[in-house]
Amino acid sequence: MKGKLNLFQATMLRWRELHPYSAVHVVRVAQPLDAARLERAIDEHLEQLGLTGLRVDRHRRRYEWAGGPAATHIRVLPGGREPLAVVCREIERELNIAFAANGRVDPFRFFAVDDGPSFHLGVAYDHFVGAGDSMVSLLRGFVGRYADEPAPAASAPLRLYAPTYARLFRRQLWPFLKGLTSLPGLARNCRRSFRPRYAAPDDGYNAFVHFRVNPPEHAALTRIATAWDATPQDLMLAILLKALSPLAPQRWRAPKRNELAVASIVNVRRDLGAEAENAFAPYLASFRVSHPVPDDMGLRDLVAAVSAQTNRIKRGKLYLQTLLALGVSGFEWRFLSAKRRQRFFAKHYPLCAGITPLSVSPLWPTVRGDATPIEYLRAVSTGPLAPMIVALTTTGDVVHAGVSFRTTVFGREAVDGIAAAMLRSIRTLWR
Repeated sequence: MKGKLNLFQATMLRWRELHPYSAVHVVRVAQPLDAARLERAIDEHLEQLGLTGLRVDRHRRRYEWAGGPAATHIRVLPGGREPLAVVCREIERELNIAFAANGRVDPFRFFAVDDGPSFHLGVAYDHFVGAGDSMVSLLRGFVGRYADEPAPAASAPLRLYAPTYARLFRRQLWPFLKGLTSLPGLARNCRRSFRPRYAAPDDGYNAFVHFRVNPPEHAALTRIATAWDATPQDLMLAILLKALSPLAPQRWRAPKRNELAVASIVNVRRDLGAEAENAFAPYLASFRVSHPVPDDMGLRDLVAAVSAQTNRIKRGKLYLQTLLALGVSGFEWRFLSAKRRQRFFAKHYPLCAGITPLSVSPLWPTVRGDATPIEYLRAVSTGPLAPMIVALTTTGDVVHAGVSFRTTVFGREAVDGIAAAMLRSIRTLWR
């Protein structure tokens, strides 16, 4: 086989042995739906890019896009009075359907929610094949073909077989070596972190809720973050910590595990250099921040504490240390029973939630003057690492938050409360 899976891809394949590990992207298309024409457009684009005939050998950690014809089938659903509610239900359904694990596989599934003059196009994909930025570009191609748009300006060809993380280790050797000295501190931090309770660790069901941050609220987020000498991501991490805090009041009485920890996904494509720039494969790492989040602490003070942590992590590229941890966990994984694998990360690397940010606008080039899609939202499987993932997707001046969560940890009512608390915090900044 032609390609070798990178470290994060190999980790994703291990995770999906436990539960489906996928992601879903949905874009609203401002045209009536013609399912047959849309299927042809998708087939043509996949075939042109070479994204067909995928074969995977997970034991040898290799894969190949063998090519050949595509045979897309789109699941069409009526939008009714609330098309976005139909979209959310279908996202939840897709998150819980596994893809084939080995041999020749099709890593994409498609659905469309018909809304008369427009429709929502959704693609669920086996997460190991690509990251969010790759999928935005792929959906842009589908929509462009369907709309008979003129071909975009010539760009670098898609790389189906891109460098592995070995290249990253070589290019970023000094940050990796420096990161080794911070691993004992990371271990101590994990021992201070509250462990969410998994009522049934083998239950991997992912539920999904969604909320929207409107333009005035988004503008307020950006303005306040700048005024507080932080980034919008720092602000959202702090808002998430504040929203999660009431769900674990018992930690305040605990002698050791009294901090809440949340993670942020990092795209490390730039750290690999030009060879990874146009690669379809995912290049991801993460970092964690934690804090006791006392009940009487104001949001501005919490943002300052979070920002201090993220600044230190970014300066030293300490997010690379999580790749070392993934390598170690991959070695240990083979010696663990299925039961211990279910509990491994919750025990040794406890997290309450994670955030994965993505800005669509730079990845959606203008052809006819429509700079960004009308609506774009995402969802990502929680996997064994965190029981909740908040996918923040920015298009223009709107942010869609797609929240996937393990129902064995969080009830739907509790997550509705978290989403409402986050929106309240954002709207308080606006007002």
